[in-house]
Amino acid sequence: MLFALTALDKPGQLQLRIDTRPAHVAYLDELKASGELKLAGPFLDADGKPNGSFVVVEADDMDAARAMLARDPYAKVGLFQSADLRAWNWTFGKPATA
Repeated sequence: MLFALTALDKPGQLQLRIDTRPAHVAYLDELKASGELKLAGPFLDADGKPNGSFVVVEADDMDAARAMLARDPYAKVGLFQSADLRAWNWTFGKPATA
């Protein structure tokens, strides 16, 4: 089952995002290699700077998705002001390899 995370950063935390990004990308690379990560990318503010995240993962259930996303370095350093995780049905534009 797919789960979509939409998360917004705490205000004024761009430097924390930048500093944590290498560990975050490494973690997402691990999830991609295992087939659990389907897509991900940052939300951008009016100036084009990242200020949140959109991540779609495949997991057995909501608890497994929560646990997976809680291990993300961005979550571990407390970057997010808010985070919403929902079951998601990828209907349009889904590549055959996803």
